[in-house]
Amino acid sequence: MGCAPSARVCEGPAGLRGGGKEPQEALPRLSGPRTSGALARPCDTGPAEPDPPDVGGTKVRGAGGAGGGLPGVASSGGAASPGDPRVPGRGERGRRASTDPSVALDSVSSRLRVVGWGDPRTPRSVPETLSLVFTKEDNQCNGFCRACEKAGFKCTVTKEAQAVLACFLDKHHDIIIIDHRNPGQLDAEALCRSIRSSKLSENTVIVGVVRRVDKEELSVMPFIAAGFTRRYIENPSIMACYNELLQLEFGEVRSQLKLRACNSVFTALEKSQEAIEITSEDHIIQYANPAFETTMGYQSGELIGKELAEVPINEKKADLLDTINSCIRIGKEWQGIYHAKKKNGDNIQQNVKIIPVIGQGGKIRHYVSIIRVCSGNSKAERMPECVQSDTHTDNQTGKHKDRRKGSLDVRSISSKANEVSSQRRHSSMARIHSMTIEAPITKVMNIISTAQESSPVPVTEALDRVLQILRSTELYSPQFDAKDDDPHANDLVGGLMSDGLRRLSGNEYVLSTKTLHQVPVSGTTISLHNIPPQVAQAMENVEHWDFNIFELEAASHNRPLIYLGLKTFARFGICEFLNCSESTLKSWLQIIEASYHSSNPYHNSTHSADVLHAIAYFLSKQRVKETLDPIDEAAALIAATIHDVDHPGRTNSFLCNAGSRLALLYNDLAVLESHHAAVAFQLTLGDDRCNIFKNMDRNDYRMLRQSIIDMVLATEMTKHFEHVNKFINSVNKPLAALEENEETDKDQEAIHALLRAPENRMLIKRMLIKCADVSNPCRPLQQCIEWAARISEEYFSQTEEEKQKELPVVMAVFDRNTCSIPKSQISFIDYFITDMFDAWDAFVDLPDLMQHLDNNFKYWKDLDERKLRSLRPPPE
Repeated sequence: MGCAPSARVCEGPAGLRGGGKEPQEALPRLSGPRTSGALARPCDTGPAEPDPPDVGGTKVRGAGGAGGGLPGVASSGGAASPGDPRVPGRGERGRRASTDPSVALDSVSSRLRVVGWGDPRTPRSVPETLSLVFTKEDNQCNGFCRACEKAGFKCTVTKEAQAVLACFLDKHHDIIIIDHRNPGQLDAEALCRSIRSSKLSENTVIVGVVRRVDKEELSVMPFIAAGFTRRYIENPSIMACYNELLQLEFGEVRSQLKLRACNSVFTALEKSQEAIEITSEDHIIQYANPAFETTMGYQSGELIGKELAEVPINEKKADLLDTINSCIRIGKEWQGIYHAKKKNGDNIQQNVKIIPVIGQGGKIRHYVSIIRVCSGNSKAERMPECVQSDTHTDNQTGKHKDRRKGSLDVRSISSKANEVSSQRRHSSMARIHSMTIEAPITKVMNIISTAQESSPVPVTEALDRVLQILRSTELYSPQFDAKDDDPHANDLVGGLMSDGLRRLSGNEYVLSTKTLHQVPVSGTTISLHNIPPQVAQAMENVEHWDFNIFELEAASHNRPLIYLGLKTFARFGICEFLNCSESTLKSWLQIIEASYHSSNPYHNSTHSADVLHAIAYFLSKQRVKETLDPIDEAAALIAATIHDVDHPGRTNSFLCNAGSRLALLYNDLAVLESHHAAVAFQLTLGDDRCNIFKNMDRNDYRMLRQSIIDMVLATEMTKHFEHVNKFINSVNKPLAALEENEETDKDQEAIHALLRAPENRMLIKRMLIKCADVSNPCRPLQQCIEWAARISEEYFSQTEEEKQKELPVVMAVFDRNTCSIPKSQISFIDYFITDMFDAWDAFVDLPDLMQHLDNNFKYWKDLDERKLRSLRPPPE
């Protein structure tokens, strides 16, 4: 994805427009260092991707003096001497980097080099990227362009507001400068909020150019609320613009780069399997990673502020502390066997390395402990106490002096460790035998095992087979035998119900660098009161199953979701339930629909609208209305709307085989479904204007969110048969048994209790969205044919890309030149549709759908018997 046609790029000093010559007293080329900052534990223990900031981005600091910016920052727009010691030029850069007093930088820099980032204190090797947003190229715009050329920045100029977000998501600019001087021509604050709605802008510096005014200074709060980092009072002087870039480079931009590095460092700490603890100079815990918390039996955050260390058993307190302190107080590491007490009171033996961290003033400010629990049996674990000298970073050279000294006070600890270990194992086994938390399947297997003891041989052998089946992890998934005569069925089952990696050998795994991402765009204002006549006409029979979604697609110019969503959500009173306005709802529908890929033949917003229509139709059925609550209805309609958002038009198997970013993020498990749910909530919560949940009660929101996510994940096909069989066995069969004897009030109460049970309502909601998601074979024939054409085209495209990239071909039958579309539809209906819709029909009563399904199956069967591979028979 590139920038919009209205954007142009200028780069480096050679890119001066007009062919002018470089002035003799050229300013030094800006080459500021990229640095890493102080450590602070992120709120989330997952991959470092912090929540959106409270006031639209990075902390806003101002400018005073001649620049007239926000208070507290050097003047923006004013001139500064190139020789100012606060702004190092080319000659000073190396000296400044080598004498930087930042302790966090020195303590982290060597670790950054290990992972290939290089020394963060050295001059940047990649120029800063900057976006200028000006509706016209006036003197101010040209001043920044010339300053960028002198500073060595990569500069992009964009004139159209609608192209800015797309260009930013493509280029990921470090700095964005927006013209705030002409609100009539460019709504700078709205544009800034739009950029801040993307998480990618978290480390981006956004500057607003404002007019110089003589009247009293106005409040900067609107600037802050809109998401600007700082403001620049107009001054087209190249020197003023250059100085502004210089201040940004060595101020806000450097700070953001430090935060990026910290996020990566903390991700490594949080995911480390070794227990890591950081204490203050007074031995108070200031950080503990999840592995440490698990080891010590504490919950997340519970350790902060505590002092856990205890003296080893049978050791003299003075001897131990003197040994450790004599090492670490002079800046040396200590390593040895150490005992600590867990939360439950158990003593555990640990192999500990304690590393002092030199801080401000050259004093020890923190201690880092790297801990591994040992059993006492391994030779590697029975390590003597030792020290490692001079491991702290030398601030002048940035290098480690890693010399080990001899052992201090070597003790014989083997027998003691074995004794403690034996006592611990005995205690643990006693607790295990006293546990009563058997799972239901375990109880069943124990009953069968007991029955075997007094059973004849044939029964015992049969029960052995039963136990073998029950030990399987896929109790609800049928086992398919390969059918050489039905490759379409084999490919559909393999392609839709596997993660794809089972087909790969170790040397076939290929990492893809392609990013599958759709850029949200803004649309025009839409309301139920100003729907175009052709759209209103297309939605006249929306409450009937035969409603034609393709007519709405054409009438709405490929935007059916927002119109159908507004009408359907109003019909079910969703705005009232969520306590949100119609304007918020339509903003939400706009951003969700914009995040569907219109280039996908099948998985686009029309498919989402079709599923939404099917959900609404099912919710109007009497049995479903009696079963579900308003919160269930809201969850179902929202889940239908978002269930395929940002779908890349490829299957989970393809993404896993290609080693895509999403497959790596979600560990090859329900990759797309997890992504759809995550993206939908990120879009919703990232912008207050489209946050339909903002006025909900906290507990109601948590229940609604949980239900939405569960329904979206249920559309993943690997669990298809598990969901269907659980629904049949837990809902349909018990319900049928109760309805056979439906004679008394007691029977009615039992039916009501069965349907209202939380676990059964969950199964019903899963079936609701699953049937809506694949209801194409149950639509009227012409719609069924169109959907078959679209999904086939998407599979054809995937097969072609797999062959082009030499990936495993997941569904080889979907070759554009040889595929039989009738056979593929017959196999899909046979394996996935018939049984599921039979079960759903038995619960809801859907005679029209089942008739369409029967007619469509006969249509495809007739084409196949005539040896036709196309969608339709040839014209007679």
